[in-house]
Amino acid sequence: MKFVIGGAFQGKCAEACRRYHMELEEIIDGADCGFEEIFSCAGIRNFHEFIRRKLEAHESVDQLCSELLAKNPQIVIVSTEIGYGIVPMEPKQRDWREKTGRISCEIAKASDEVIRVVAGIGTMIKGEVA
Repeated sequence: MKFVIGGAFQGKCAEACRRYHMELEEIIDGADCGFEEIFSCAGIRNFHEFIRRKLEAHESVDQLCSELLAKNPQIVIVSTEIGYGIVPMEPKQRDWREKTGRISCEIAKASDEVIRVVAGIGTMIKGEVA
């Protein structure tokens, strides 16, 4: 598993495509993909939105990381960091933010590589430098 994370509009998808030799078309969009597609795709972007949709559908995300490891261990996951800034007032927003952060920690721990992208520059924060 590979994990690419960073702020909004920082070039995460471009970095994932460049680094992992992928085309953008190979990366499904977590904002609107089918829930089962994540287990067979090469990559997913907007992973944070995938989590939001699962929560809105009242589906558990507690085993998402272990399911991904079992069913699609080569996946490239691209997600926006959402834990910075003002804490939302609405409980559902806080729950989404907290669960996304916790899942991101699990994904990072389980990943072979973790790349953080800032201003279009990817920095490896976990993994072997080639």
